[in-house]
Formats: sequence, C-alpha cells, structure tokens
Amino acid sequence: MSDERPTAEELRQGMTVEIVQDDADPQSEDTEPIIGEVGTIYGDEPEGPHVKLKSGVVGHVQSVVPDE
Repeated sequence: MSDERPTAEELRQGMTVEIVQDDADPQSEDTEPIIGEVGTIYGDEPEGPHVKLKSGVVGHVQSVVPDE
C-alpha cells in the first residue's frame, strides 16, 4: 500500500486506520484524526473511503496505520 489514501478495495475489516470524523470541520486546525479498527466499509468518496469504525465513529479514511 502506498503513502497515498487507500481505496475501499484495499481496506479490510479489522485494519487499523486514521479517519476524519464525518461531522468534523476539515478546514479547522483543531480537527484531530481518530485511530481505530474498521468495522464497515461503505465505499470510495472524494474525501477518502467512507467507513464505520468498530467504536461506532463514521468518517473518511486518511491513512492505514502500520502494524507495530
């Protein structure tokens, strides 16, 4: 996987990703990305793949968190 945003096809349930929550203001410098495990993958959108984390948070994937 590259450093660019992944596609929905590249994601799998249980992967750890960094997302921007749907109701967050993308222009705000205070917007903190959320890290969690993918629960549901809805599909690709211009802002990045749309997913629901296992924690229930919904947003767009910015990157996949590498396994440590």
